[in-house]
Amino acid sequence: MLDILESTERWLAEGRAVALATVVKTWGSAPRREGSKMAVRGDMAMIGSVSGGCVEGAVVEEALVTLETGKAKLLHFGVADDMAWEVGLTCGGSIEVFVEPLDPRWWQPLAALAKADQAATTVTVVQGARIGEKILLGAGGELLYRGDDISDSMLADMQAAAAQSGSSGIVEMDERRYMVDRQRQRPHLILVGGVHVAIPLSAMAAQAGFRVSIVDPRSAFASRERFPDVANILHSYPDKALPQLGLDASAYLAVLTHDPKIDDKALLTALPAGIPYVGVLSSGRTHRQRVARLREAGLSAAQIARIRTPIGIDIGARAPEEIAVCILAEVIAVRNGARDEVR
Repeated sequence: MLDILESTERWLAEGRAVALATVVKTWGSAPRREGSKMAVRGDMAMIGSVSGGCVEGAVVEEALVTLETGKAKLLHFGVADDMAWEVGLTCGGSIEVFVEPLDPRWWQPLAALAKADQAATTVTVVQGARIGEKILLGAGGELLYRGDDISDSMLADMQAAAAQSGSSGIVEMDERRYMVDRQRQRPHLILVGGVHVAIPLSAMAAQAGFRVSIVDPRSAFASRERFPDVANILHSYPDKALPQLGLDASAYLAVLTHDPKIDDKALLTALPAGIPYVGVLSSGRTHRQRVARLREAGLSAAQIARIRTPIGIDIGARAPEEIAVCILAEVIAVRNGARDEVR
């Protein structure tokens, strides 16, 4: 959603007709998940991706037909192993893509939620009667948009489909197939310390879909000149800043300053909150000294054991950019459930 948001908003503001293509189901290997989107203008300009190669081209052609007819359509592409690389699949598989004229009445509230980094759920009829009709639900399930031809009983079915599916995907109910498309709050990477490695790390994390914040009481380190694109820069100590930013299930913390006056405050604040990831850039000797201080400050052994240090996946990194890669790789692994073990 975010990867197509700015261009799509501009096209709509210019009064252009836009078609939207959404991946609704995949089998086998596919480079884009359910919910991935591509927007297409009538002059074939496009933004986003649903697959790659000739599948992308075929989707664009069908999107243009959708703009001409005003009718939504569900597309199915099957790919053999020997054709997979040509169409953007790592090996054989198949995908379903739903193409539709983009309805600004639905898109505008959804876009506003995306820009505010708030969760939402869209339920769309992708097969069966009333194809293309959709509803938009807020994070609490409140109804924010309802298609014109949706009856009360159909609305109840669509709300039930949303409740039934915990992730984006297809739900079948009453001879209809619904696409439940969940827009989730972005993961939040909080970097304590505006040090050199934080510069490439913040840029890489933003490209990977993270919202990034910098915490550093030293304004010379954490400046807009050094970090022009991060969401937040807080010039206060972590015990004050972290509660302001929020320490919830979406927060991932990388502590980078090597300064106990800053690092310890970050750990004493973050570890009791139980956030998914707390990593610290340090040596073994430095960490042993840190552990003694944290114990004296009242943290439990279990809380201290959640610290990941040396931070990042070991790839023999030396340069700041390499260290940034190994940190972000570990954060992503934890987020995807591939590196859940406690060190």
